[in-house]
Amino acid sequence: MSNAFTDLGVSAPIASVLTARGITSPFPIQSLALPPALAGRDICGRAPTGSGKTIAFGIPLAQRVGRGKPAAPRGLVLAPTRELAAQIQNELRPLLSPVKRKVASFYGGVGFGPQLKALRSGVDVVVGCPGRIADLVRRGDLVLDLVDVVVIDEADRMADMGFLPEVKRLLDLVQPDRQTMLFSASLDGAVDVLIKRYQSDPVRCEVAATTEEVDLTSHRFVRARAEERLALTAGLVVEHGSTVIFCRTKHGADRVAGQLQRAGVDAVPIHGGRSQAQRDRALKAFSTGSAQALVATDVAARGIHVDDVSCVVHYDFPADHKDYLHRSGRTGRAGASGTVVSLIMDGDFDSVRSVQRALDLPAEATADLGMPASPSRSSAPSRRSGRPSGGGGNGGGNAGGRQSGSANGRPSGAPGRQFSGEGRPSAGRPSGGSGRPSGRRYEGNGQGQSSRSAAQAPRPGQGPRAGQPRRSGQPDGGPSRSGGPGKGRRPGR
Repeated sequence: MSNAFTDLGVSAPIASVLTARGITSPFPIQSLALPPALAGRDICGRAPTGSGKTIAFGIPLAQRVGRGKPAAPRGLVLAPTRELAAQIQNELRPLLSPVKRKVASFYGGVGFGPQLKALRSGVDVVVGCPGRIADLVRRGDLVLDLVDVVVIDEADRMADMGFLPEVKRLLDLVQPDRQTMLFSASLDGAVDVLIKRYQSDPVRCEVAATTEEVDLTSHRFVRARAEERLALTAGLVVEHGSTVIFCRTKHGADRVAGQLQRAGVDAVPIHGGRSQAQRDRALKAFSTGSAQALVATDVAARGIHVDDVSCVVHYDFPADHKDYLHRSGRTGRAGASGTVVSLIMDGDFDSVRSVQRALDLPAEATADLGMPASPSRSSAPSRRSGRPSGGGGNGGGNAGGRQSGSANGRPSGAPGRQFSGEGRPSAGRPSGGSGRPSGRRYEGNGQGQSSRSAAQAPRPGQGPRAGQPRRSGQPDGGPSRSGGPGKGRRPGR
């Protein structure tokens, strides 16, 4: 049998696995990366979150990785967070099955017992967070001498989380003539240092977003007083269904999740202060639809992929445009539609303007939004039954799964008054076409006519009311006294 993947050099058995999952047309990053990667070249890939990178490196792993020995794998995949490592494992398993190769994931927050048992029985591809992989190496339970295919996923996030020194130490332990595939949303700064030191004449595969696809995600900025945010958030969950809500702190995430539950919204928290078992249960509840909302800190900004997330709410506005983009990438993945709503306090305006400028979002004044009625459990939607009446359709699409999913439409409106400030970041979705190789540099053709409609003009009175002083004080979920993650544990280990 033949499909577009076999034309790129993918073996028939692996192409059959993709076809059985409804994946017959490669995404741009896959079209660019697969031919050189299958030929054994180092790959330096830049593409947005949700663009199909796992399949782009998973297929070369499957076709090129050898059989490992007990405690001595042949392939190594490094990821910044536990959730991302587990999801990569789940995506790789069906790709490795036709070639009879085994994969397992290794990360902190769980006991060593099952992980040691997997290593002793023999694993061909190890997927894990740098901290736990390094722990296993130091204990003598894992050796990397035979590793000749390495993948570094979300390299920029690794740099942000302070993992690059550990990544470098691990790369120094593997075969010197290994194949190294690195994927990142950006390739500058510390990531560029990693490329120059650990890759040999890499093929750069870069995919830019097209305006047409970026337009599928709307970005809205809504003025809200501290006491209004909870009701506004609950209304957004009822309207859109599956929603990820971002808070600044672990305490704030726990508090907002509890408040939403008392308001009749099935919400679960996830953050670095919860055990791995608790995080797994929360993610399962959200992904299966038994929970409508996932309330998260930035630990989830890149490490979580769930199909059909309809809405992202920035309950606490992020620190910078990178965090905004990474959080917002939980919805509108792989060309699907999505809605991103930021609840803006008076003290957030400078940060909002900075993000809008950095991501080329319209800088209209934010709008007040009327208070919606508190939802009841009987009116709460589930992912299985769809949205409540009056809402739009769920967006399809999956970076590693349903690539052919399509958007069914956008929600018709928000509760209360209409939002203003709808926009699309230039760094959003991947291009719809596939580029052609040219020398050693492959680039996606991100051409496309803009379909953006005229921005809604701000209505009178949308700015701060005349004579009204700016509010001061800490918003819900503000910085805790501890100022960061718990002592002694690095995030994502």
